[in-house]
Amino acid sequence: MPLVCLATLIAAPWFPQQARSAELPGPNTVQPPVAYPLKKSVNGRYLVDSQGTPFLLAGDAPQALMVKLNEADADLYFSNRVAHGFNAVWINLLCRPGTGGRKDGATYDGILPFTTPDDLATPNEAYFARCDRMLSLAQKHGLLVILDPAETIDHLKLMVANGPDKCRAFGRYLGQRYQRFPNLVWMSGNDFQTWREPRNDAAALAVAEGIHEADPDHLQTVELNYEVSGSLDDPKWAPLISLSCAYTYYPTYAQVLKEYNRPNFLPVIMIESDYEFEQRATPAVLRREEYWSILAGATGQVYGSGPIWPFKENWKSALDSTGAVQMVWVKALFEPRAWFDLVPDQAHKLVVAGYGTFDGASHEGNHYVMTSDYVTAGRTPDGRLAIAYMPSLRPLKIALSQLSGPVTARWYDPSRGTFASIQGSPFPNSGQPYFIPPGNNADGDGDWLLVLETRGRD
Repeated sequence: MPLVCLATLIAAPWFPQQARSAELPGPNTVQPPVAYPLKKSVNGRYLVDSQGTPFLLAGDAPQALMVKLNEADADLYFSNRVAHGFNAVWINLLCRPGTGGRKDGATYDGILPFTTPDDLATPNEAYFARCDRMLSLAQKHGLLVILDPAETIDHLKLMVANGPDKCRAFGRYLGQRYQRFPNLVWMSGNDFQTWREPRNDAAALAVAEGIHEADPDHLQTVELNYEVSGSLDDPKWAPLISLSCAYTYYPTYAQVLKEYNRPNFLPVIMIESDYEFEQRATPAVLRREEYWSILAGATGQVYGSGPIWPFKENWKSALDSTGAVQMVWVKALFEPRAWFDLVPDQAHKLVVAGYGTFDGASHEGNHYVMTSDYVTAGRTPDGRLAIAYMPSLRPLKIALSQLSGPVTARWYDPSRGTFASIQGSPFPNSGQPYFIPPGNNADGDGDWLLVLETRGRD
């Protein structure tokens, strides 16, 4: 039934109409400085800086940067990402073909990571000095670096062959060398498909434990297997890590909520889902994955781009893609608000009808990202803020009694970062009216966010 016909059927005195739009900050917005290093919040649900300021992670995945870029291009890349609202980058310290590097692991100009090939006991000072300079550039731009010490796509066999003692010593070397950079989070793994094999897990753990011995102040985490996983799937990592990485190519809310609902929960980030320009990942797919994640309880997510993560020849032409540009609209909505206090509406006490069907990790590929109609929503315990993300057009029935006072209601277009006012707002915090979105968004898609506040914002 067309949405326009619903007004004649629903006994509610108000219905959303798009009356005006208000632009939010766009690209080139100056980001506030972050007091690194990061740590867990007191309640363990999100990341904060050293001053206790919540940190909404908005990352990119330039995985091969250490070996593919010179310093001038790295500086250009970092500048661009900051201009688009990114505040974090995932970089691999070692790279081979599986993560965009050369077969011998050398930089683009031939600097090898080890003076004796594949021997972790022989780090090449020239290689790691290059890495030092790249990390200094990221620090200059205020970016958090999610640093993978030895990605497990191509370096797992090498680590196993070196044995646990050399792995631990290599970890200590890295921890000692990089503990001076406050803007780091260590992340082991990377498509770690075989973590269930004890010797494989032991090798990766040995590197991470060595890092911790020399550098106990930086957070650590691990990315496990693709398709679907969370860091705490492997209990052997639980004593070491302080951050959980959700990884899925299915609707992201399912894995984030799995991590959120664990009894031994940690702050969770959506570390990897679909990358733009790969696997049919359109801007609409990326928006779903990003907003689903935050409203399922994540402390942020990492975007990825097919041309950029391995730095293909055309990588510069992808810097200003739609998927990258729209990241700033994610931050522009959440950062001025108490996103960190939002509690996922899993029992549907806020969105009481129209929330769709929960779709777990039981399908294949992002085709099911685009067909999942589930609404993720969150509400702060004080009832001053509630936000619902609808991936496709439909009326939402909202229990306004979940808010603590008169409710200012607006629609937010995630494809442009604009608000649309709702006729009749503010509303009393009583009743269960239907809210109907104002047609397709500016990109011609059906996803919107319903933002409910007890005090309106400009």
